[in-house]
Amino acid sequence: MDVSMYSIPASVAVAALRRNGVQRVVTVPDWVQLSLHDQLDRGVEGIQVIKCCNENQVVTVAAGLTIGGLRPLVMMQNQGLYNCFNTLRAVCLDAHIPMVFMVGQFGREYANLGQPSTQSQRSMVRIAEPFLQAIGVPFHLLDSEADMARLDLAYEQAERERTAVVLLVSAPMAWR
Repeated sequence: MDVSMYSIPASVAVAALRRNGVQRVVTVPDWVQLSLHDQLDRGVEGIQVIKCCNENQVVTVAAGLTIGGLRPLVMMQNQGLYNCFNTLRAVCLDAHIPMVFMVGQFGREYANLGQPSTQSQRSMVRIAEPFLQAIGVPFHLLDSEADMARLDLAYEQAERERTAVVLLVSAPMAWR
């Protein structure tokens, strides 16, 4: 299997962030998106990185930035998404603050790429989509470079529906 076909280059992700007017990336860094974190940490004009202590703090900081008129992106891994469910519920579902999440599918097996993540042997990967469906949070899959255009759709959807929209990043991002 050619794993590289599932790996989104960090440079493509940065271009999508810029195209969507992202001004802040609020994060607890994750391994799946490590190359994107590296590029952002080295500096991308117009985008400031805000690192938080935990995922609940990520959601509340991003909410404050949104209320203040800025456009943040939330970045974390799947385990962190589960950790901040109650905060996500309160901020995005109940208070209707729009927010876009890029969530790395930490633990996804290379053998599972190209297959439904619901067939993963690892529970934290297998339950991500059913979890989001159960709580009513729309999501999109980022399985290849071409899928980065879904970031545009996620921002449109989050703002139109006044909710969270999650982009599940399937494979470790490429270093180019």
